[in-house]
Amino acid sequence: MTVAALRGALGFLTRLPVGRDEDAFEAFAGAPWTFPVVGYLVGGVVSLPVAAGANGTIPAPTAAFATVCVVYGATGITHLDGVADLGDAAVVHGGPDDRRAVLRDSALGVGGTAALALVILGLATGALAVVSAGGSGGTGGLSPTGGAAGVAPTGGVRAAVGLVVAAEVGARAATAALVCVGDAAHEGLGSSLTGRVGPSALLPVVALAAPAALGAWPRLLPGAVALLAAAAVGVAVRRWARARLGGVSGDVLGATTEIARVAALHAGVIAWTLS
Repeated sequence: MTVAALRGALGFLTRLPVGRDEDAFEAFAGAPWTFPVVGYLVGGVVSLPVAAGANGTIPAPTAAFATVCVVYGATGITHLDGVADLGDAAVVHGGPDDRRAVLRDSALGVGGTAALALVILGLATGALAVVSAGGSGGTGGLSPTGGAAGVAPTGGVRAAVGLVVAAEVGARAATAALVCVGDAAHEGLGSSLTGRVGPSALLPVVALAAPAALGAWPRLLPGAVALLAAAAVGVAVRRWARARLGGVSGDVLGATTEIARVAALHAGVIAWTLS
């Protein structure tokens, strides 16, 4: 069951051609602990352009753009659809029924367009900030070119990679937390996940996500702050979804991952440069 759950998580949360069968999804649906595990894998892949930018191999802006491409190349754009749908629902006047109707509408409105732009811009600028902090060694001065003379301190590159991994793990853990404690707004993907587990399933999620705070060692604050920022997004989205939509849906889960990733990157790099 553990192997099947991991296969299902990879098939559902990434573009890897594994775990796309019904048995794998069933195993994954009952195992929210797989979310942060996939976060470590995706975070490691996403950190490659960040490391290349921080050590001066490629310019920092190029590394930031490559990071955005790698994120969506590795995970797909399904979660962005959730961001767009929630952005449209957020600007609708009316009750939960009116907002849920917007979620089912495939048309992209102004709210969804703005939400998509903010999330992608936030991801790109967050990646740029991490690259710049890693290139300068994280000592407070952000270098737009990836460090003095294109050479970054080894510790800075390592910390940048660790922060990216922590942000991805935190984002996945925040989404898994909604699966564990959220109530579905209606029948669909959200209910197929939230209906399988309860709050007790949150403990292994936290246990697996917590070590990501050590990724920027010997700096502990950036990774810890990134995890806390992602968790805060999960709490805020759950409250908003309960009040505005009547509960959690697949769109809510996808949007949580995207928003939490951006918040974790920015909060972590701020903590890094100020510490």
